[in-house]
Amino acid sequence: MTDLALPKFPADFAWGVATAAYQIEGAVAEDGRGDSVWDTFCRRPGAIRDGHTGDVAVDHYHRWPEDLALMAELGVNAYRFSVAWPRIQPAGSGAANQAGLDFYDRLTDALLAAGITPMPTLFHWDLPQPLEDEGGWLNRDTASRFAEYAALAAQRLADRIELWITLNEPFVVTTFGYGLGIHAPGKALLLDALPTAHHQLLGHGLATAALRASGAGQVAITNNYSPAWPASDSQPDQAATAAYDALHNRLFTDPVLHASYPDLSAFGVREIAGVRDGDLAVIAAPIDALGVNYYNPTRLSALPDSELPFQLEPIPGYPVTAFGWPVVPAGLTEILTTLRDRYGELLPPIYITENGCSLEDAQAADGSVDDDRRIGYLDGHIRAVADAMAAGVDVRGYLTWTLMDNFEWGEGYHQRFGLVHVDFGSQRRTAKKSFGWYRDLIAAQRG
Repeated sequence: MTDLALPKFPADFAWGVATAAYQIEGAVAEDGRGDSVWDTFCRRPGAIRDGHTGDVAVDHYHRWPEDLALMAELGVNAYRFSVAWPRIQPAGSGAANQAGLDFYDRLTDALLAAGITPMPTLFHWDLPQPLEDEGGWLNRDTASRFAEYAALAAQRLADRIELWITLNEPFVVTTFGYGLGIHAPGKALLLDALPTAHHQLLGHGLATAALRASGAGQVAITNNYSPAWPASDSQPDQAATAAYDALHNRLFTDPVLHASYPDLSAFGVREIAGVRDGDLAVIAAPIDALGVNYYNPTRLSALPDSELPFQLEPIPGYPVTAFGWPVVPAGLTEILTTLRDRYGELLPPIYITENGCSLEDAQAADGSVDDDRRIGYLDGHIRAVADAMAAGVDVRGYLTWTLMDNFEWGEGYHQRFGLVHVDFGSQRRTAKKSFGWYRDLIAAQRG
């Protein structure tokens, strides 16, 4: 069992929770919202476990005051949510849907009134379906449409929101959505998906300029990072690990901070298709923070004669989550110090924008949820953040994933990451034991 005797964090440290629009909002056909690629993907037979969809999710669109009350009880001072692009621009272009903006306007005001800093992410995977019909992130024009959407959101909200996040985990969109086909939009293009990496990054750069032109103060991008570990000391495994590190950890960070793409020659790629003169300068516009999502390391071995020159190996010796992911808190310290060493003075302040675990949470007869394993997970990872800060990494906040159980993409409603248990039939919210632990931790840090 853990206790609250954690190192003292700075007084202005952001303690928060994170969510994403498609995973919680529901109300997919209300107030002018258009279809997203995830609405379409969920209708594809066999795409989502047990045929689940995000049509209702946890009905946050209607129940947000209740959810905000939970955040206030928790004592967080930061809330990372995502704005649903199809609510703002149902067709992915054109004038703003005012009803969609009104929702986030109300949410922003209520958060601020509760003393919680809103931290919106503009793209958390729910691309408007009409844009996908025109090629989605394979189409360079989507980057320009993203910037226009960012401007519409900022024109309405930038007077009250200080920090904006452009993209969430573009690596996952490229690899799972366009490379392997296991996420929306479900295309299995392997390395032919690489233009989606460039177009997302170009969209980030264009949106950064649009946000600032519309009065936004600070801009960040969130990537998910995973320490890459070789399965052996052999040269092939070492090379496979370096290739994976370039694809996962460097592809979406080097261009932003170094104005250059990493070496992808291990994949037979000399240069990414579609990169034009001036693009990297747009992508590398200075950012004010870097969002780091962390869940686990990745262990690699060589896979000769393959388009992808690596294969993932199990990481023995660690407990695993309900997702089967190894629980390695030290990996968070490792990736934070790696980022510091890799980018040096170019590295902006960091926020841990996601970190959490899925467990097979069960309610007792009295309705309580005893999730001691989640408490241990959070305790270990928050200590790992403290270790990185002690080593000189500038971390400004920790936002756990997630406030409440929700729609977990391809797994539907089978993976529970929340501090709050949700009965998906009744939509009843019940704070888990970890909720109380995190609440007490935050209070102790402020005491």
